Amino acid sequence: MLISSANRYESNQRESVDVKNNKDSQQKIRKIRSNGQIHIYQSAYRGSYSTIIRDSLRNAALGRKVLLIQLMKGGVDQGIKNPIQLCGNLVWIRPSNSYDQYLPGEIDNDLSENVKESIITVWQYCKDQLLSGEQDQIILDEIFRAVELGIIEEDDLISTLHNRFIAGDVILTGTAISKQCLLIADQVTELRS
Repeated sequence: MLISSANRYESNQRESVDVKNNKDSQQKIRKIRSNGQIHIYQSAYRGSYSTIIRDSLRNAALGRKVLLIQLMKGGVDQGIKNPIQLCGNLVWIRPSNSYDQYLPGEIDNDLSENVKESIITVWQYCKDQLLSGEQDQIILDEIFRAVELGIIEEDDLISTLHNRFIAGDVILTGTAISKQCLLIADQVTELRS
């Protein structure tokens, strides 16, 4: 399933330009700076986004600055202080403490404060990057799982995406995605097995 919307242009930087139309009268037309699109990939199960990771590697190899954040996958004491760099242009970050160390029954009941803090630290870094304009593409893998668990506030995510300053695309993935989040996307793709 593919859903598109027309909310592609943000009004972060507006300029007025004088333009003459056919009647020789002058009009002011706003020149609007365009952000990249927001793409949401939804799947019924975790771990189905290998094509997105493959495309991020390809984009980095082509010279684009790519930031890949896997919010719910733990690194080997990785965190934002120990990112992995690939192809010279891809920065790959995972939280320093792993969400995946828990069994499914334990996740909803009690998620370690260290894991929550690690994910929040990575999210704060993501927010800074979304607002800085330094990256050409940002991928937030499994961000909707963090929203579903209440680690990241849905309103904070939506507000950050509306105020982003990035020329390239932002890609978000997850399994359970609210209607409010789906409505901010320029494209929604449902991956099926």
